[in-house]
Amino acid sequence: MMADETFLTWPFFEPRHRDWAARLQAWCAAHLPVSHDDVDGACRRLVAALGAAGLLEPTGADEGERLDVRTLALARETLARHDGLADFAFAMQGLGMGAVTLFGSPAQRAWLARTRAGRAIAGFALTEPGSGSDVANTATRAERVPGGWRLTGEKTYISNGGIADVYVVFARSGEAPGAKGLSAFLLPADTPGLRVAERIEVIAPHPLARLSLAGVDLPEDALIGAPGDGFKIAMSVLDVFRTTVGAAALGFARRALDEAVARVKARRIAGAPMAELQMVQGHIADMALQVDAAALLIYRAAWAKDMGAARISREAAMAKLYATEAAQKVIDAAVQLHGGDGVRHGETVERLYREIRALRIYEGASDVQRLIIARSVLA
Repeated sequence: MMADETFLTWPFFEPRHRDWAARLQAWCAAHLPVSHDDVDGACRRLVAALGAAGLLEPTGADEGERLDVRTLALARETLARHDGLADFAFAMQGLGMGAVTLFGSPAQRAWLARTRAGRAIAGFALTEPGSGSDVANTATRAERVPGGWRLTGEKTYISNGGIADVYVVFARSGEAPGAKGLSAFLLPADTPGLRVAERIEVIAPHPLARLSLAGVDLPEDALIGAPGDGFKIAMSVLDVFRTTVGAAALGFARRALDEAVARVKARRIAGAPMAELQMVQGHIADMALQVDAAALLIYRAAWAKDMGAARISREAAMAKLYATEAAQKVIDAAVQLHGGDGVRHGETVERLYREIRALRIYEGASDVQRLIIARSVLA
């Protein structure tokens, strides 16, 4: 099924973006979807396959170069349209190594060669049992010890938890109260004291875990940036990747719209296709409108960042908020138009219904995005 690609002619994109989209679409058509029966194994294989095809290169950037957010967004939209787990595998290589790409030392950046080639899996360890969106409330401690740092605490809902080879971990180093007292550290998964305390199952299967850090000793050069830079680093990473969450939602929504259109054209009611019913046409129109509006917000934000904007917090918040909320509505409408088949386990729209829900929570829940937008407007 070919999705509408006319948006690629919009002025946000350059020829290289259209070439990238075509290349990735061809790979997706040949390799996706994959079985999700063994989620850990599927993720490992997806990372390796994407890396071998050179498709993880955009998840990092060479020293002195910038991440191309439009390419990242196009990748997530395309992958999500075909397979949510493939989108997850791609996205976490970028988010997991985002701090290293933006702030890492030359030695730390050596990990990027492995993650971009699909030879290592990355994780981003920010969330804690007592602090999700409230990053300033981070409780994990980083204490100075001879020769480096000792980390003690717990992280939860960590993507790639249990299968990652390396994590970026945020901890309270105490330079100042609240957000100004956090630091970021590069933590190889085989470091003594790091333990997977619990594997977490959610409605759309992904590798997630609660991590225990029981006196994890790290050398001085594990610190990313300077002491106390952790909050700035985390927000800079989210400023890039939050837009791409909206892009993944857009990919889910596009697929749901395609599935709905195919359904109403094929299904007959009272001797005529469902597509001839005006109420059905109204639903399709609303879905198409929401898809295009989401795309405009997403690629506006990505373009602004690629054009050199220092921060796009407002634009990224608008893109993530609208795209994820709109995708939920589009997918719900697709389920409704499928009738009983819409809730049958294994149907495409049923899978999309489970996939979309988490996107309205992670990397800043919808109400957090509203706060960011409102504060920007009121300022």
